[in-house]
Amino acid sequence: MAAASGDALRKELTCVICLDYFKDAVILKCGHNFCHFCISMHWDENGGDYGYQCPQCRTVFNKRTFTKNYLVQNLVECLDSGQSPAKPQKADAKCDQHGKELKLYCQTDRSLICVVCRESRSHRHHEVSSVSEVVGDMKGELKRRLMELRWQKSQCLQVLSADQRSKNDIKVKTQRLKDKIQSDVGVLVQFLLDERDSFLDHLDADEVAAVAALEDNLKEAEAEVAAATQSIAEIHNHINTKTSFESLAETFNEVVHSKPFPDLEPVNYPTEFTDFSGPFQLIMWKKMMHVLHTMPQNLTLDPNTAHPNLTISDFDTKVEEALVRNQEPDLPERFTRFCGVLATAQYCSGQHYWEVDVRDKGVWYLGVTTEGSNRKGFVTLTPSAGYWSLCLQDRLYANGEDGRIPVADYWNSPRVGVYLDYDNGRLSFYDAVTMKKLFLFDTCFDQPVCPFFSPGKYDPNSRLQICHYY
Repeated sequence: MAAASGDALRKELTCVICLDYFKDAVILKCGHNFCHFCISMHWDENGGDYGYQCPQCRTVFNKRTFTKNYLVQNLVECLDSGQSPAKPQKADAKCDQHGKELKLYCQTDRSLICVVCRESRSHRHHEVSSVSEVVGDMKGELKRRLMELRWQKSQCLQVLSADQRSKNDIKVKTQRLKDKIQSDVGVLVQFLLDERDSFLDHLDADEVAAVAALEDNLKEAEAEVAAATQSIAEIHNHINTKTSFESLAETFNEVVHSKPFPDLEPVNYPTEFTDFSGPFQLIMWKKMMHVLHTMPQNLTLDPNTAHPNLTISDFDTKVEEALVRNQEPDLPERFTRFCGVLATAQYCSGQHYWEVDVRDKGVWYLGVTTEGSNRKGFVTLTPSAGYWSLCLQDRLYANGEDGRIPVADYWNSPRVGVYLDYDNGRLSFYDAVTMKKLFLFDTCFDQPVCPFFSPGKYDPNSRLQICHYY
């Protein structure tokens, strides 16, 4: 009964792909277990655009996904520990009891025996094989392990290549940002050089952090490649040359029972430094306005686009909800349901910044929209509909593709800054007092865009006003 239970346990702990005990066992979502290497190799050879299939139940998964099965792996280790190999004996030695050549190998006791020992009471019911068969099995196992090591080495080399590309990409982009910083700060007088140094130090720190993370992963991958290369060389030596059984068994135990290689992945470190994508001069202008002469753009509103419930005043810079609906012609460019209005400016390239006074406003919408976006009836404020915007209602939101994205729980700043980098597809919103970035849309503009504004509904005498500084 105990032997049958042991056989059943060994069967449950055997991988159906390699027909050996699990090594680094993983479990799929369907519940079947495999060696990490075996299922990875199987999916490398058989997976593709149509998914990845379980070799046992044929369940198809959309992506390569599995979880380490620590319970199964612990059971395998316990089983291995209960069958620890005996101290290797030289294949050409004589039997201590019978003086015969040790031509047989007892699988049960894991020791070399002679033909007389085979018929003795101590080995009569044991599983016995010839030494040549055992040597062949060991070399076969080493060849399988050699495949694993080669595959692991190829994975490590892919990590090295990806991390090296990321490292180079970071260096190139940080250098471009450094050049931009130098150019923007170069127009300022001497006392603003401290601000330039602050930007450079910040960027250098980000670069050092990024490169340090990549360097650590590169060192680990290089160490694993070196270890795999050494093991491959040792295995080649034993497979291709005649060596003693003791030396072969020692290498066999070291390689086959060694710890599995760690799973290495390329460092997913962002290479876009969005903190440095904003208008450097405008940020510094807020700190030292009397030095910098670059000013925000003085936009004006386009009355021909305004919803009939809106009133435009103060030289076309202020918009508010009217008490009485205006009798305006229904022009093609006019909003008919959404209480919005466009600016007269239209952008198809370059970098642009403007500020809007929102003091005492409980509801507002600000952003840009494409030239051909819908303005009739219900308006969907999503990027796919041609609207990129920030809004204030019960809290501050960005209007994303899948709904509102919370930005801040509380808003008390009197002004909002909007920065459009058309060529790089970025629209940023700032607290225009502190120049703290609130939200960034990273997109690609395929049409000219116009700034748009909305003071919301049911809030008469509450206005939005475009800020003019010159």
